[in-house]
Amino acid sequence: MTKATKRMVKAALMLGTLTMAAAALTGCATQVKSLPLAAAGGESRGAVPVYFGEQNHPAVKRDLGDVSYSVRIARKVADADDACRDALTEAIGKLRAAARERSANAVIDIKTRFHSSESNSSREFTCGVSQSAAAIAVSGRLVVLEAN
Repeated sequence: MTKATKRMVKAALMLGTLTMAAAALTGCATQVKSLPLAAAGGESRGAVPVYFGEQNHPAVKRDLGDVSYSVRIARKVADADDACRDALTEAIGKLRAAARERSANAVIDIKTRFHSSESNSSREFTCGVSQSAAAIAVSGRLVVLEAN
């Protein structure tokens, strides 16, 4: 085999290896998703009601400050949407726990975010999901609302 032929075989092998590596990594990217809150249980019911975006709520009696949390969970379910809903459920649980610790009776103006993609919606939330995990950041205001 000549030197030129050996170089061509080596280059072809290298190209094949790079192609296989790129194909393997294609499924590893994180996907940013916007999903409906209604399907995720993002409603204002519960011991500590939560209100997303500009969702209507009773008048604020006292503002106790802002709070934010990031949640990353291992993806245990096959469906990416379900993984995002699980991450949102855990994040909302953290907001509610913070409200209880600071004697707030609600969390309002909740925003969801994944990196630079943010949602201030009362209808949907933003989440990032990969083959191995789902991640979300939530922020909101802890408040004491007037009684209905």
